[in-house]
Amino acid sequence: MPSSGPSARRGPSGAWNRLKPVVTDPLDAYGLPSKGERRLHDYKTQETYYGRIVERYMKFCASTGGSEGLEKAFAALAIRDNNNSNTTTTTRDETGKPILARQISSTDRPNDMPSILLAMRKLREGILGSRRRDSFAQRAYMFIIHASILSRHWESYQPALLYLLHQIHPVTPLAPPELQEFVGYRILDLACRQYELLDAMAVKLEFKHRDRRVATVLRSLIHDDWVRLWRVKRAVDGHQRAILEFTVERMRLHALKCVGRSYMNADKAFIERTGDAQWDELVKTGVGWQLQESGNVVIRKPKAK
Repeated sequence: MPSSGPSARRGPSGAWNRLKPVVTDPLDAYGLPSKGERRLHDYKTQETYYGRIVERYMKFCASTGGSEGLEKAFAALAIRDNNNSNTTTTTRDETGKPILARQISSTDRPNDMPSILLAMRKLREGILGSRRRDSFAQRAYMFIIHASILSRHWESYQPALLYLLHQIHPVTPLAPPELQEFVGYRILDLACRQYELLDAMAVKLEFKHRDRRVATVLRSLIHDDWVRLWRVKRAVDGHQRAILEFTVERMRLHALKCVGRSYMNADKAFIERTGDAQWDELVKTGVGWQLQESGNVVIRKPKAK
């Protein structure tokens, strides 16, 4: 006779036992401190979370397959002014505000940088909320600034730069080479992205900044000297070059306008050197001059008498 006890009414549990546990991304373990997250105000939690961010960032860099692939991956994250482009997507925070406009990657590797940038924002807000200004805060902010600059994500590196220079540095001073480096980023950001040349000069004088390449960039922008700017752009390091990208289109347009007012026709190679770009790229940006089979570019035609 079959048993009528509780065990007889128990349904099969094998299916439940086979369910895999939910895998949580360590970077998503905390919310934004500005939205009420309190755990990231703890010093030990900040240090552990920082280690996870650095580990993920290093894996991201290694997954791109070398310096060229890494440059393409960062370029895919560059902020675009054209929000209607079909090749861009937008990541938003909890309030619906755009955090990052980025190009869809052309490779089959997932682009993990938006998650890393959001995690860096959480850490930055946690350090800010705890008013931490020790050597760890200094190291974490330096890392955040470097990674954010390469991503051209000014929403991350600008507030981090200001806090590092004006809050952390007076309490935990940066070494002289580090101070020169990060003040240089601030000067370039003011000059190239915001086009506030007077403010950039004021910061240069305030911190007694002496980087020759940064000074050359300032002189180039003040005098609209695109030839000097293209030359120094090839000489600066990757972080400085990433900030310089914000001014490239403005200077390119100025250079091409000068050519258009000065020449009736010119050699294609000369036009490419002047615009610091290949002919196909210049055409995409709106250059409507006529390229002949001989390699000569017709800029203007003589007016008929």
